[in-house]
Amino acid sequence: MKRAARARIAGAALLVTATTVTALAAGSGMSVAAPARTAAYNQECGTGYTQVNEIPIPGRGTVFLAYNKAAGKNCVVTKRNSSAGSRLWVGSWLQRNQELKSKQEQYGFFTSYSGPVYLDAKGKCVDWGGEIDGYVVARYKTNCGTLT
Repeated sequence: MKRAARARIAGAALLVTATTVTALAAGSGMSVAAPARTAAYNQECGTGYTQVNEIPIPGRGTVFLAYNKAAGKNCVVTKRNSSAGSRLWVGSWLQRNQELKSKQEQYGFFTSYSGPVYLDAKGKCVDWGGEIDGYVVARYKTNCGTLT
């Protein structure tokens, strides 16, 4: 069983996972499963939004940050690698840097993705992140108005 531990150090969230690796010898007669499909941003935020950043959640999915230059809005979506299977706890959040009152979030049990969550943050740094089944990732003070 894999376990995730969350830690917050100097304002940064860390993801720590225990992983088991199995090596197979070539020609052993054992079949190897194809690598898991990784999540891709497919305009879940809507027209005019372009992906500007991402955070992988190893073995689970990816959190995407998108920006709409015309609207001055950011958007976050957390996507699972696969929508097959049961619903898992998935979440997305976004806020202007260190402005807790601005925080927008969505959490719930989803088969494919959480979000989109939107925030007007033109010319501002944003804090953002997501979660899939207890594995949490985040970035702080990023994308500081360089696309405005």
